[in-house]
Amino acid sequence: MGAANIRAAVVGGGIGGLSAANALLRRSIDVTVYEQAPQLGEVGAGVFIYPNSLRQLERMGFRKALAKVGAKVGAGSEYYRMDGTLVGKILTTDSSGWNGMYGMHRADLLNAFAAAFPANAIRTGHRCVGFEQSKDVARLQFANGNVAEADLVIAADGIQSALQKYVVEPSTPEYSGSRAYRGLIARDKLPNWRREAHQVWMGDGKHFMVFPVRRGELLNYVGFVPTENETVESWSAVGDRNELAASFAGWDAAVVDLIEQIETCFWWGLYDRRPLRSWVNGRLALLGDAAHPMLPHLGQGANQAIEDGVALAVLLEGRDADEVADILPSYERFRRERTDVVQAEARKNGLRYDSRSGTLEQRDKEIASSATLRKWLYDYDVEQAAISYRAESRTAAHA
Repeated sequence: MGAANIRAAVVGGGIGGLSAANALLRRSIDVTVYEQAPQLGEVGAGVFIYPNSLRQLERMGFRKALAKVGAKVGAGSEYYRMDGTLVGKILTTDSSGWNGMYGMHRADLLNAFAAAFPANAIRTGHRCVGFEQSKDVARLQFANGNVAEADLVIAADGIQSALQKYVVEPSTPEYSGSRAYRGLIARDKLPNWRREAHQVWMGDGKHFMVFPVRRGELLNYVGFVPTENETVESWSAVGDRNELAASFAGWDAAVVDLIEQIETCFWWGLYDRRPLRSWVNGRLALLGDAAHPMLPHLGQGANQAIEDGVALAVLLEGRDADEVADILPSYERFRRERTDVVQAEARKNGLRYDSRSGTLEQRDKEIASSATLRKWLYDYDVEQAAISYRAESRTAAHA
């Protein structure tokens, strides 16, 4: 690794921001992370780390950390109709059979990222309230009165990004018409539950899924239910457990039995956006949900944010501060070719899960053959693709 030539400021200390910070640091880019909360933390919800991002995280040195806190997902992962009739297997590896995937508690994943990053380079209590830039530098203003300068600013501050307006005219997130009930259950309450299984039950307008997190000690459940009124886009709004139970009454006994064990749950409204006109402006780049918020029906939101950070790091490695504004448009061109597809496919998959994409027979056929899409997602190696893209771009520039 050579000396750092670029100073980067990452706004947002969540999964996307901290994974990007680690990716940049690995390639000798000086990084400071600014998080608005008084301390780093994630709410108690599960997240999948799929093969497409797992291989990147393992290269970044997280193999042991993820194995220690994650729950391996593989055997027994299946799709069912609402009554428990088997529809098909869920693909949990890439097409070579490599490595599988983890169910993670978001807090465990965030803690692993933070532990690998210099503590003095994470500034909590910094809510970004302003941005300006010149030809030579970008400047951030924070609610606490502090100001920071950087050669590059990465907005990893989510679907309600405070920095998005400095790139494009703000657009309103689109409500999907569904709310998700979610929560965690100690696995010892359901001792016969399959240990490594990701299971999805699909019914009329709704679906229910379960997968393990935290070494398999907890089960993460999510129930997706249609609503007439918009539900707030919040991870911490307390849900109505009785309403959840009523929504899935009469379903497979496995679902009903699990819901009976729930004491409290949370809910959040599901939103995404149509692809933005642009992700970059000068020295400012959007990343993750700030750039391409997507519905959770492919489980790729965090994984695509991780890919974004790796791609940025590859394209910026060894470059100088005065080149940043010229490099960022290539980051957008390279990444959105993939993320535009993933956004659209997440919407389509939600319709399949909720039996809104045709007859049940047609739905079952599409679900059973969904391994093709999953292989396309999981086989992709963003680091190698970005290295090739950078080399091709240089060749074209000198042609």
